[in-house]
Amino acid sequence: MNCLIVDDNKIARITLRKMVSLDPSLVLVGECPDATDAYQKILQQPIDLIFLDVEMPGMSGIELVKSLGQHQPLIIFTTSKKEYAAEAFDLQVADYITKPVTPVRFLQAVEKAKASFKKKPTTASATASNEFIFIRDSNVVRRLKAKDILFLEAKGDYVQIFTEEKQYHIHATLKSVEEKLSADLFLRIHRSFIINVGKIDTLEGKTIIIHKHVIPVSDAYRSLLNNRMQIL
Repeated sequence: MNCLIVDDNKIARITLRKMVSLDPSLVLVGECPDATDAYQKILQQPIDLIFLDVEMPGMSGIELVKSLGQHQPLIIFTTSKKEYAAEAFDLQVADYITKPVTPVRFLQAVEKAKASFKKKPTTASATASNEFIFIRDSNVVRRLKAKDILFLEAKGDYVQIFTEEKQYHIHATLKSVEEKLSADLFLRIHRSFIINVGKIDTLEGKTIIIHKHVIPVSDAYRSLLNNRMQIL
């Protein structure tokens, strides 16, 4: 498995690098001092497993995982804080290790990740399954092409899905919908908005425009958006 180490502490990265060398099935493809750098690397090359710290300057490890959507690599959190464990496991991570990381505990976590990796669908089947989503519109289940969705907005207990032709309201949380969307197409840019990056018309200040809709961009997601847009 191709793996990535993400930790703002240099000593911690060195320790994890040594741990990775204990298992010949792990191929270390990079190290990152922050989550924003890691996000960019994940877009540029195939990553199967991330050893991820939680508390880092700027974006936290948990925020990084949430931004990756359902196509996130396998995650093993490595952190000195125990209080994030419940939230981390809600994100369906492979394991959660508290520092200091011991070789035995590290290898146990890697074995869990390997078991999950074997169960993952192939790239072809994953791509095919994410070309569309099913939604319940009143009493009718409809199929929407993912590429036709402009953006999604959370409104109380509902999520409003915008396309060029129509708007749909579904009873769901934005988080649950985000988990079903392709991270290759969609990106959360605000606590209440997920956009189809390819549908952006303009970006100015703290807002973007998609098909005449003005959408806010929060500071927490601005760097992720800039990286995805690859502005020249």
